[in-house]
Amino acid sequence: MNQDIAQLRRDYAGASLAFDSTPASPFPLFSEWLSAAVDTEKDDANAMTLATVDNNQMPHARIVLLKGFDEQGFVFYTNYQSHKGSELAGNPVAAIVFWWPTLQRQVRVEGHVEQVEKALSDRYFESRPRDSQLGAWVSQQSVEIPGRRWLEERQARFESAFDNVPVERPAHWGGYRIKPHMIEFWQGQPNRLHDRLRFRRLSETAQWDKTHLAP
Repeated sequence: MNQDIAQLRRDYAGASLAFDSTPASPFPLFSEWLSAAVDTEKDDANAMTLATVDNNQMPHARIVLLKGFDEQGFVFYTNYQSHKGSELAGNPVAAIVFWWPTLQRQVRVEGHVEQVEKALSDRYFESRPRDSQLGAWVSQQSVEIPGRRWLEERQARFESAFDNVPVERPAHWGGYRIKPHMIEFWQGQPNRLHDRLRFRRLSETAQWDKTHLAP
């Protein structure tokens, strides 16, 4: 590299994240921040890093897309037979991180994971573009393949199989819901004295406990 990455840095000067002016539950604040991110980050506003753990206690992380959230949790969709699906089957816990650089904001979430209801997966699958629906059949996600041509041949095969008929959702594809027990909000501030608020609860029915953390 021509540039010393140790010298790469930026100054932060975000809006204040005041303890007393934030809600008792994290979800209204997350909704507000996500809405602002949609306006500023455009196509990447719902991108999040998903971290899972395999049976050898090794962590794995990748970028996925948030496709829904409510008081129950955060929803994304994938192949249940993928590496992440296998890891979640063995250790149904996960962490996600949102990073919105324009807003100088980060959100961390930790919680247990469950598959969403089949009807919810069906509705979302029906809303996807047809090519994306076919892709769920074509790709045996995370399996080693001989090359690109293998994918193209499978694509042609499934295009023929579903010619002039709706593409059904494969049983190995659907949604997961991360049910959070911790959500942390980070707002960049000058001199690295950032604002951090953490919401935690001991059970799904418990009240959220809000604390102010050192940066």
